[in-house]
Amino acid sequence: MFHVIVILISSLMTWSRLVNDGLTPLGFFRSPSPGPLFAVHCSMNVRFASLCRLPMMLLFVGCSIQGGDESSILRGDEAAARGDLDAALAEYRLAVRRGSDEASTFARVAHTYAEMGRIDEAGDFYHSAVEQDPSFADQAVSDMVRLARAARDRTDLFGLASAMETAMSFRPGITMQDMALPLARHYFRSGEYATALPYYQSSIAGMEGDTVPDVLFEAASAYDEVGDCRRALLHYEQYREMIQRWQRGEIDWKIGSCSLRLAQELRSADADEEALAHIERTTLLGEPRSLQAVAYFEMGEILSDLSRCEEAMDAFLQVRIADQTGTSPLAERAQWRYDELRFVGPSRDSFGAGC
Repeated sequence: MFHVIVILISSLMTWSRLVNDGLTPLGFFRSPSPGPLFAVHCSMNVRFASLCRLPMMLLFVGCSIQGGDESSILRGDEAAARGDLDAALAEYRLAVRRGSDEASTFARVAHTYAEMGRIDEAGDFYHSAVEQDPSFADQAVSDMVRLARAARDRTDLFGLASAMETAMSFRPGITMQDMALPLARHYFRSGEYATALPYYQSSIAGMEGDTVPDVLFEAASAYDEVGDCRRALLHYEQYREMIQRWQRGEIDWKIGSCSLRLAQELRSADADEEALAHIERTTLLGEPRSLQAVAYFEMGEILSDLSRCEEAMDAFLQVRIADQTGTSPLAERAQWRYDELRFVGPSRDSFGAGC
């Protein structure tokens, strides 16, 4: 009991010295960042003398003396308060090696690593702390979000992604609007298109009508890459309306290509009317030029299925015109289909079905 009292008195004396010096013992006791992540607040108007922090200090000290080398922890606290992070980390790690397996000790190690900008090590020790005491999850999220913002500010997208992934492992589903677009672009450039999409959605939603054209184009391209042409086309078309006519070469190619693929998918699902609308978009834009013959052939088949034979024959005739060689197997097949629809044998089944 006497030992506990001595430690508490020593801690209070340390606290008093630090307050007089304008410092706090650890990042655990700094005012939390504004935002919805944190439910516990001390007065933001009182810098370090807020009384609601004192019970936290006593509680933290009480936790630290349950096992391991408490003197190492106290020395670590004092070193951290002085800003000597290397010494603080050495003391905390010494306590761990000597058998301190308290959540508060792991949290001290984690926070020190976070102060040093070492994302992976901080995440590992915070996981150990939270496994024993889930109440440390908010502190873990706070540190990880701070590290993520620091990484974003120095354009370290890998560090940003790593820190946010760690934060989300403690609080799944958290969203930080100011980091959605950098994360989306990081995952997009890494080829992780499906992972990028929720961040693009969040970024676009946060723009509230002031959407940047490039963001729409990137989101559309991500949908395109994962094979979701229906959503990709919505964003492609929005983007196309936001740029000048002379800038539309690339976007017309993408819209035409995606429309053709979607039409083929819809036709296989017997959704001919919708398929026709998309195939007509491809031929109207005239892009991709290399696929125009394919588009007209698909159009002819759809129109034939819809019993619109005159229009179907016109589409099949366009295949030979659109085909760059005019003698490809597809052009020959289109001519055969045209003849099949136009000419009928004596018994109506000897050559073609007619119209």
